[in-house]
Amino acid sequence: MNPAPNLFLIGPMGAGKSTVGRHLADFLRMPFVDLDHEIEERTGAAIPLIFELEQEAGFRRRESMLLAELTGRRGVVLATGGGAVLDADNRRLLRERGYVIWLDASVDAQLARLARDRRRPLLQAPDRRERLENLAAQRNALYAETADLHLDSAGVGNSMHAAHDLLDLLEARWQRGGVEDPT
Repeated sequence: MNPAPNLFLIGPMGAGKSTVGRHLADFLRMPFVDLDHEIEERTGAAIPLIFELEQEAGFRRRESMLLAELTGRRGVVLATGGGAVLDADNRRLLRERGYVIWLDASVDAQLARLARDRRRPLLQAPDRRERLENLAAQRNALYAETADLHLDSAGVGNSMHAAHDLLDLLEARWQRGGVEDPT
């Protein structure tokens, strides 16, 4: 058992971190926090606008500052953005402050799930497949380095099934440490 007060979801865009994370939080009766949503709430600006005005580097600074705050909470399920693992300090905080779940999805699954998505700045490319393959090549080793548990979300059906599969896996691998169990 790996005791930790928090569950953190990492992985590529389109892997289901937000939707699976919401279900998981409901099942575990824990608050759910979506890092990208929190950035938008606190800045009053959508992520594409932040990218436009501050470029990716400005967005990553905001992401790191808020991640440091949110990972300091106890008893939360936190869905990160796909690039949160790019910063070494972010990876360290995730490992130190929670149990980290890498929700993975193949490039084909991502393309299918993100087919209508026009909001994600890093997906705005002439060749979406090539962009997703490049992001995977850059980030997969970082996800693997950070994660306590790896689940391919594309192979488990819908987000509810993925959350149920995660619950089963967590039962054997994770102990809610440092917080009172509300059940």
